[in-house]
Amino acid sequence: MTKSNNNLSISKIRHSAAHLMAAAVLKLYPGSKLGTGPATEEGFFYDIQTPQPLTEKDLPKIEKEMQALIKAGHSFTCVTMSINEARERAQKAKQDYKVELIDGLEADGLKEVTYYETGDAFDDLCEGPHIESSKEVGAFKLLSVAGAYWKGDDQNPQMSRIYGTAFATAKELRVHLAMLEEAKKRDHKKLGVDLDLFMFSPLVGAGLPLWTPRGTTMRRVLDEFVWSLREPYGYERVEIPHITKKALYEKSGHWDKFGDDLFRIVTREDHEFAMKPMNCPHHTQIYARRPHSYRELPIRYANTTMVYRDEQSGELAGLARVRAITQDDAHVFCRYSQVKEEIKKIWDIVTTFYGAIGFETTVELSLSDPEQPDKYLGTKEIWAKAEAELRDIAKERGVKAAEVIGEAAFYGPKIDFIAKDSLGRRRQVATIQLDMNLPDRFDLSCTNEKGKPERIVMIHAAIMGSIERYLSIVIEHFAGAFPTWMAPMQVTVLPIGAGQAKAAESTLKELREAGVRAEINTDNSPIGKRIRAAEIMKVPYQLIIGEKEVAGDIVSVRKRGNGDQGTSTLSEFISKIKKEIDTKSLD
Repeated sequence: MTKSNNNLSISKIRHSAAHLMAAAVLKLYPGSKLGTGPATEEGFFYDIQTPQPLTEKDLPKIEKEMQALIKAGHSFTCVTMSINEARERAQKAKQDYKVELIDGLEADGLKEVTYYETGDAFDDLCEGPHIESSKEVGAFKLLSVAGAYWKGDDQNPQMSRIYGTAFATAKELRVHLAMLEEAKKRDHKKLGVDLDLFMFSPLVGAGLPLWTPRGTTMRRVLDEFVWSLREPYGYERVEIPHITKKALYEKSGHWDKFGDDLFRIVTREDHEFAMKPMNCPHHTQIYARRPHSYRELPIRYANTTMVYRDEQSGELAGLARVRAITQDDAHVFCRYSQVKEEIKKIWDIVTTFYGAIGFETTVELSLSDPEQPDKYLGTKEIWAKAEAELRDIAKERGVKAAEVIGEAAFYGPKIDFIAKDSLGRRRQVATIQLDMNLPDRFDLSCTNEKGKPERIVMIHAAIMGSIERYLSIVIEHFAGAFPTWMAPMQVTVLPIGAGQAKAAESTLKELREAGVRAEINTDNSPIGKRIRAAEIMKVPYQLIIGEKEVAGDIVSVRKRGNGDQGTSTLSEFISKIKKEIDTKSLD
């Protein structure tokens, strides 16, 4: 590898590797049809329709062909051509999906497009950029194959999506592959079942998780923590139905933007309803139930409730992407002059919440794309004002926030909080959204000091966001070994024999009366086996009670991962664990 390789943009390397992979597939499997193949945050993929679906057994053969292309040192050359020339090229190559893409670009008003040629081995409709030579592709690895529908639509043909990754150096690749192996061990889809937290049933349906008592306990603990942080700031709980008339979402603008993603219901009277995919329009109606004076503002509503989105089956991923989503949603209705103070309060809640998990967060400002104004509600002036407000808030907090164009909600810009988990993976977590458009659409106002109506502003705030997705992050971050305050079960009481059963039951009762989540295991199996069972379930503490403990009115304490901790009185142990829970210790 040349020294200059280390300075290459990793996205260029990965994008170029995707082209080499497509070239290899075309050579090995003649007649294959190419879809799209972008670089991603952790690698690249390419959707390809092959004569026969690919499997992971095919990957070594594709890798070998890619290595030959790299060794040949093909140059990447950008060629600009007219739409008609590009269409003719794609038609001649019998690349039907590329023809479809070119037709779409023409419909969008483009008159010219670019192709990237990889020597005489391959060419592809592509905006680029790419490296100069195939020899500059560093270390790469093909990882997996999955099914994917063309353009994500299950009415379209299915393709093989080949995933890979590439780095500038072999060392970086080795580190990444080791991380992927560790990630497999931490996979929430496996751990969630092993730890009896949630399940999926084919009779219920894909993307619709069912929560066990243990998993429900975790959800409740986390939601109560969020509420404990909100309540001192004057939030009030509200509840809303899970379905709504189409008219509500037409007025909010959601129907036009997301109508295809809604679960729709038609009643016996031919009224059209939808399962709610978001909560904000409902909350506007609670605010609008009566007139409000400026003296009442801010008004803060909090609501942990489910929303429903008709995700494609191929895009579902354990808890990370589901069809039934629980949001810890809140909406603040305030005057524009109160926006900064309210957002700073929410920011404080986010900081405290994620500090208790051990996450340090960075901030991004998700802004509108001025090149695509049709994607958003409202005027350019409203958007400029809202985005400037978020920039000022970040500056006043002493934060240098990256600005991400085009990632705003369709009604307003966002402050997105980004955390890195224990494997260094980037996770988008909390969000704060400034909305000056929905209040306009729903005519939300207050009466100001002069007795006149004044348009108000909405702030959308989600701390966990989707509880399902958040728990997928937490399960993998801790590998299921949750801190004591969060663990669904905090203590397992283990009597060594039947003679200690009564003392163990008394211990269990005292623990529960003290607010400690505790269970007892009185199986007839040997104590060593029961200790291992508690370790497998990753319970933070085990209290062993034998003849010596009963006689001395003590308990023997074992800590998950640290073994024997000696003996103590039960009251001493309760005092210790309560402090650990109350301070939300991560030890």
